[in-house]
Amino acid sequence: MKLDILAFAAHPDDVELACSGTLLKAISNGKKAGIVDFTRGELGTRGTPEIRDTEAADSARIMELSARENLGFRDGFFRNDEEHQLRVIQAIRKYRPEIVLANAIDDRHSDHGRASALAKDACFMSGLRMIKTEDNGIIQEAWRPKVVYHYIQSVPLEPDFIVDVSEVWDARMNSIRAFKSQFFDPQSDEPNTYISSPEFLAMIEARGKHYGHAIGVRYGEGFTVERMPGVSDIFDLV
Repeated sequence: MKLDILAFAAHPDDVELACSGTLLKAISNGKKAGIVDFTRGELGTRGTPEIRDTEAADSARIMELSARENLGFRDGFFRNDEEHQLRVIQAIRKYRPEIVLANAIDDRHSDHGRASALAKDACFMSGLRMIKTEDNGIIQEAWRPKVVYHYIQSVPLEPDFIVDVSEVWDARMNSIRAFKSQFFDPQSDEPNTYISSPEFLAMIEARGKHYGHAIGVRYGEGFTVERMPGVSDIFDLV
């Protein structure tokens, strides 16, 4: 299945918290989008990997993703090495996306920066035909996405561009709330975490408004780039 956009994430819910609105908007415009999670988030303080699996599937249905899979890397211990790169290359060649969205280049959680580098390196190497990979015994063709954009996570960054996600904001927040084990629940007796306070989702809302205000809309999602983006027509920037 060929996708227009493929988002990589160190953990289930990384994409939802940072850029699910961008996926939702693309899907509403007829594009195909998917998510590949690297780990099951098994080191998370709240919930279990099995619960996170169910929540990820629920979120995928809310977003109407064309594909979602989990590579089963070890949470906290995966590396940007040959073994892991080959697994990510397989996913890129399987879905052949035009655009890849990846974790923040540097962030509070060390997995995020490492996942960012892993996705970026795999995107380049996926275009090298001398690197051989298979999918269910079938040799895969080389494929290199046109661009890699990095979504913004815990550390507030100045975005290089902002996507207007006003029209899909409610669905975006529903995709986040699908991970109900992770967020504020007054009935829960699990330990409190960085993201389980009621203030955390309020911050997500405020950040969306902040980025939206910067481009004159209600809500926005910001991205950074490592390579200068180009346009063929100056009106593409409007």
